[in-house]
Amino acid sequence: MSPVITFLGQGRMGAPMARRLVEAGHQVTTWRRADGVPVAAAVDGADLVITMLSDPAAVREVLTAALPGLRPGATVVEMSTIGPEAVRELRALLPAEVGLVDAPVLGSVGPAADGTLTVLAGGDVRRWREILSVFGTVRECGPLGSGAAMKIAVMSALVPAQVLLAETFAYGEAHGVDRDALIDVLSGTPLGTLAERLRVPSAETRYSLAHATKDLGLGAWPGATMATAARARMQQARAAGLGERDLTAIAEHVGGGGTERQAERERERGGGGGGGGGAGRRAVPLNLPTIPATNGMYSHAVRVGDMLYVSGQAAFDEQGNVVGEGSMEEQAEHVFQVISRILADQGATFDDIAFIRTYLTDMDDRVAYGQVRRKYITGTAPASTTVEVSKLFMPGLLLEVDLIVALPES
Repeated sequence: MSPVITFLGQGRMGAPMARRLVEAGHQVTTWRRADGVPVAAAVDGADLVITMLSDPAAVREVLTAALPGLRPGATVVEMSTIGPEAVRELRALLPAEVGLVDAPVLGSVGPAADGTLTVLAGGDVRRWREILSVFGTVRECGPLGSGAAMKIAVMSALVPAQVLLAETFAYGEAHGVDRDALIDVLSGTPLGTLAERLRVPSAETRYSLAHATKDLGLGAWPGATMATAARARMQQARAAGLGERDLTAIAEHVGGGGTERQAERERERGGGGGGGGGAGRRAVPLNLPTIPATNGMYSHAVRVGDMLYVSGQAAFDEQGNVVGEGSMEEQAEHVFQVISRILADQGATFDDIAFIRTYLTDMDDRVAYGQVRRKYITGTAPASTTVEVSKLFMPGLLLEVDLIVALPES
C-alpha cells in the first residue's frame, strides 16, 4: 500500500514540493500554521511526515506540537535548512520508535516545481528514497545530520560569493566599469554563473535574503571570517527592508559600496525600506517574517553592536488574535517560541540572555509561568525582574516579556 504522507509547511518551497507528491499519486495531507488545524491531528496516522519550515525554532515548535499524533513506526523527514545541531536536538525530542532522516535540498522555487532539486540525505533513507526522488536527485551524505551539515557547508560558500560579487559590481561602478562588460568578463571565470544571476536582481523571490542570512548564521563558527562579514552585509540589507526580496537583491543594496553616490540614491528613494536604515547604522532594527508583524510603531528587536534589545513579546497570532486566552501555560509557551526564533535569527540561544523582564496581569500565575520558562532557560539564570500590572495592551493577554541579549562575538 502507498504510505500516508503529511507535509508540514506550505511556503514557497513546501507548496510546490507537496504538489509534486500528489501528482506522483501519493496520498498527502498538507498543513500550514495559518489554517489553524492542530499539528497532532494533521500527522495522525501518517507513515511519513515531511517538514519544510522556516528555521530551527519553527521545526522544533511544530514537531513538539505533533508528538501526540506521531504513531510508532512513522518517520520524520526534515527537509528545512536547520543545521546538524538542530537535527541532533530533534532526535532527542522524538520518541525512539519514530524514525528521523535529515534531507535539506539545494535549489529554489523553480526546481521545487520541476522536480530538479538535489536532496542531501542524512541517516537511513533506504525506505523513503523512491518518494524523495520525486523532488529530484537524492544524494546520500552519511549518518544522521550529515545532510544538514552538507547543506550549510554549501551555502556558506554560495551566499558569501554572491555578496562578494555585489561588492565587486559596486567597486566597478565607482571606477567607471560597465556592469554588463564586467559580467561578460566574469563569465569566462568560475564565478560566471553567479555573476549572471546578479546581472538583473530577480523580481521573483526564489531564495529570500532573510533565509540566506539565517543559513549563514547556522554555519557560524570562529574561523568563518568571510561568511561572518557577508552575514553582516546581509543583515544591513534586511534592516533596509529587503528581507523578503530574492538574495540577488544584495547587488542592488550594496550599489555604490557605501559611496556618496549610493547614499544620494538612498535619500532619493526615501531612505530604504521598512527597517529605515542600512550600512553604517549603529542601531539595526530586526523584524522577522516568521513571527506576527508589528503595527509599524516598533520593531521586534534592535541590534546595537553585540547587544540585542528585544521588545515586549506577547501571545497573539498573525491575525492579531490572542493565543491561549485564559491559559498562562499556552501564552507563555507561545511567547518563548517567538523569542527562540528571534534569538536563532541572530545566532544566539537562551543561554545568551543577560536580562529578562516579565509583566504579569496576575502574580498568582507566576508558578505556571515559571514552569514554562524553566523549559527554555535551563542554565544559569539571567538577571530578572517580574512585576504585576493592571492590564496589557490587548484584552486577554496575561503576560509580556522583554529581553536584553549578549550576542555571540561577530
